[in-house]
Amino acid sequence: MRKVSRLSRFNIASLALGLAFLYLPILILVIYSFNASRLVTVWGGWSLRWYHEFFNDRAMIEAAWMSLRVAVSSASIATLLGTLAAVALSRGERFRGRTLFSGMLYAPLVMPEVITGLSLLLLFVALNAERGFWTVTIAHTTLTMCFVAVVVQSRLGSLDRSLEEAAMDLGCNPVCAFAAVTLPLIAPAIVAGWMLAFTLSLDDLVIASFTTGPGSATLPIRIYSEVRLGVKPEINAICTLVIGLIAVVIVIASLASKLSSSQGESAAPL
Repeated sequence: MRKVSRLSRFNIASLALGLAFLYLPILILVIYSFNASRLVTVWGGWSLRWYHEFFNDRAMIEAAWMSLRVAVSSASIATLLGTLAAVALSRGERFRGRTLFSGMLYAPLVMPEVITGLSLLLLFVALNAERGFWTVTIAHTTLTMCFVAVVVQSRLGSLDRSLEEAAMDLGCNPVCAFAAVTLPLIAPAIVAGWMLAFTLSLDDLVIASFTTGPGSATLPIRIYSEVRLGVKPEINAICTLVIGLIAVVIVIASLASKLSSSQGESAAPL
């Protein structure tokens, strides 16, 4: 067995510079969110002042609540539709229009968000729909459904179909076999897909800016409008809270994905 070579000094330096380039700005933002000074670039000691300012800012709280509502709603709808689409593509027979359906499902993965947002805006204008919570939710569902479908379809592709066949041999109909055998095995992938959709919705700015309306601004839109007038220390506190929330969601999604993979490896054909 070939031994793994040690990392050279050049590789270590390159890795350190790469990590610093990615995470040092985030670390500085987190540190300065505890800055007591009103000036963003001047350190004035440790303080939770700007976190108190955020929780007393009614407009920011309403925007954060709107973002959470949109993220939870769109992630739930996207998970349901994405899972059904993944099952249709993985378990369904070849049907007419399958290639077109697959292409339309995965189009948001490669399409620029500006084009997606503008297309949805034109659709809502043509339907004379009042832009607000539901238009943003529908837009985010369109964006995130394809990510859920990719995660769930990948998990379905690694499952042994003989497990379902054995359940049907024992008297289960296809629906019962799917609910009793397949669904528990792909549940971690579904959870991971939901969390990925939740994170993408919570972080979106471009599509939400096209589809939002008066009184329904999300937190990224509110932060962007504040930053254009100058960065306030309160923005650092808000961003730190968002980073912490997204980090927790990503960790849980990673654990769910690893659990899904381990269950797939341990599942033996009957």
